[in-house]
Amino acid sequence: MSYYRNLLIPFIILLLISCGEEDSAETTPAGRTLEYPVTLSFLTSDGDTVSTIQAALADDDQSRATGLMDVFDLPENRGMLFIFDDEEPRSFWMANTPLALDIIFANADKEIVRIQQNTRPYSERNVVSEYPAMYVVETNAGYTLRYDIIEGMKISFEY
Repeated sequence: MSYYRNLLIPFIILLLISCGEEDSAETTPAGRTLEYPVTLSFLTSDGDTVSTIQAALADDDQSRATGLMDVFDLPENRGMLFIFDDEEPRSFWMANTPLALDIIFANADKEIVRIQQNTRPYSERNVVSEYPAMYVVETNAGYTLRYDIIEGMKISFEY
């Protein structure tokens, strides 16, 4: 009897370890990876640079619809720039977005007209600009507070 117990205990331990490894591999999401070809700066009203990020570009219907969906890791000082063909009030939602974000809306003159801070991941609530916007920048939540980015400042970008 003790012979079988001595064989059974190591078998159970091995089984538990291997199950734990499988579970962690299954729960780690792969997500999407992005390229960041745009250099985007936040400027004071005097034109001084407050901070600069590298941004992924969303400038067509498909990339704008996808946005940061299924992106599980957004490195510091990275974000996404949405460019629209016209200026109008904008509405975003976070339904398939696993990251808390700051969403920055800018008009055709690249002036920041609204900042929605710390949006909730996976939320189906609309995040709105309230004012016409042609550009939208998404950064990690807390970015605008960290760098004291406020409405009335401007954005500038190159790609």
